[in-house]
Amino acid sequence: MPKNNLENVRHSLAHLLAAAVLKKFPNAKLGIGPVIEDGFYYDFDLPRSLTPEDLKKFEKTMRQIIREKWMFSGKKVSTAEAKKVFKDQPFKLDLIKEFIKEKKPLTIYSTCPPKAYRLEPKACFIDLCRGGHVKSTKEINPDAFVLDRIAGAYWQGDEKNPMLTRIYGVAFDSKKELEEYLTLQEEAKKRDHKKIGPELDLFYTDEVVGKGLPMFLPKGATVRRELERFIVDEEIKRGYSHVLTPDIARLELYRKSGHYPYYKDSMYAPIVIDEDEFMLRPMTCPHHFQMYLSKPHSYRELPIRIAELAKLYRYEQSGELSGLQRVRAFCLADAHVICANEEQTVHEMGQALDLIEYANGVLGLKFGKDYSYQLSLGDRKNTKKYFKDNAGWEKAENLLRKLMKQRKVRFEEAKDEAAFYGPKIDVQMKNVNGKEDTAFTVQYDLSSAHRFNLTYVGEDNKEKRCFVVHRSSIGAIERTMAFLIEKYAGAFPTWLSPVQTIVIAVSQKQETYAKKVFELLKNSNIRAELAPTDETLGKRIRGAEMQKIPYILVVGDREVESKTVNVRERHKKETETVSIDRFIEKIVKEIKERK
Repeated sequence: MPKNNLENVRHSLAHLLAAAVLKKFPNAKLGIGPVIEDGFYYDFDLPRSLTPEDLKKFEKTMRQIIREKWMFSGKKVSTAEAKKVFKDQPFKLDLIKEFIKEKKPLTIYSTCPPKAYRLEPKACFIDLCRGGHVKSTKEINPDAFVLDRIAGAYWQGDEKNPMLTRIYGVAFDSKKELEEYLTLQEEAKKRDHKKIGPELDLFYTDEVVGKGLPMFLPKGATVRRELERFIVDEEIKRGYSHVLTPDIARLELYRKSGHYPYYKDSMYAPIVIDEDEFMLRPMTCPHHFQMYLSKPHSYRELPIRIAELAKLYRYEQSGELSGLQRVRAFCLADAHVICANEEQTVHEMGQALDLIEYANGVLGLKFGKDYSYQLSLGDRKNTKKYFKDNAGWEKAENLLRKLMKQRKVRFEEAKDEAAFYGPKIDVQMKNVNGKEDTAFTVQYDLSSAHRFNLTYVGEDNKEKRCFVVHRSSIGAIERTMAFLIEKYAGAFPTWLSPVQTIVIAVSQKQETYAKKVFELLKNSNIRAELAPTDETLGKRIRGAEMQKIPYILVVGDREVESKTVNVRERHKKETETVSIDRFIEKIVKEIKERK
């Protein structure tokens, strides 16, 4: 089935879902029901909470409608007619007001049983809709869809509006495709970082602290620390200077940078202190530019690479929050490179991509499988969203396009996805549920050098304008952790594992030796635990396996006598008995090489 027709099927199923819900709850208030990736959803204000059994009943009604070959038809209507049709539907009336304000045409679609198509309009389901439907439900495969989950969603994504019940459905061309999708979803649930994170004591969200503000437990903090140490050390090797700047700044700084009002909706409200306004920072670039301005610079110093593990704060709507992937406070591996000319700027962007690809390799992420490239472009006509400099945009976009072609790497172009100050190269990753996010990015800045008057003294002793590159090497630490938790299903490579090995004595008789082994491991900077002996050996081993610890060292009488350990390596059935020195040598090498 062509893509467009599948979208029409999914859109039509959203209408059938609404018809089924109204049959069960005649006074339900209708929200919206769009097509999404892999399916559709519809929002409702209902008299009670739903159960999985309700979804089964709605599916049954929808399949009955499909078998009855209901028909779809649409027409344009006047404002008065639309208000009359939806006089008992407050959310539809809200939409009508919006469409009138935006000068968009009003259309309604009717879904009717064949016999009632002309004679009994009351038997039809009528919705405010722009269209994109099948002509008849006989085009819909009744075995190729399922209603898969229930969620809450604020009307129009605004916390000040009522919370509605959102019913999600998935739909495909065939039953086989649906079954394959559901199988993948079951696997995805097992890998979901929101499930694994709390199970492995990595992080949790405390409702008293607030939504979107994850709390990292000791094990999760260990994983973060390893990621941070890795990228800071690597960046310093590559000529970056790491700095520390405040989490808060005067609102005037963001007016100067242009972020306010461009990013006003995603920034927290100003804080008034001593009759001045301050903001929790949503980005570090203005801080870094001010730092560059703290003293004059010569062409001999450029490029200057200013890097920081920066704590940032952005307001995300509640409906968008998701574990570690979408949060309100996060730490970004950020940097800004101040360059002397275009040639140096493009070279530095290539160097930044080299760093990203190296870091991805260390993290075990493969191009084409785990990540892809996107060239994010601006829109010359949209001056509200983008800095106005048509010639600059044209040149910058062509330079980035040329850079990607020279690197001989596949990339997609995406219009209207640039930063407000310039085009960018984004590293895109998908989570286990198939949702794509920008993980890392390299950006060409057309605006900041002018706004901040970033200059240097050239070889001719004259003042010249700088060029600016923004880049994030491993992105937001939280989001990167989410990808890694899901990629490895919590079984991190040894260098990243919060606990790298655990020592288990068969019984209390071997406790003294087990403690000695534990101390030797700790003294070799190996993250080790010593298991208590108050449970059976089998239970302790199973517990260590469930915690996904890379190496389990079991010591019994034989190991005490021979000064060895019995090694159980994760994912391997066979065990091996080796000297403690040999084991330490092996694991230290593995950690050092970050294999």
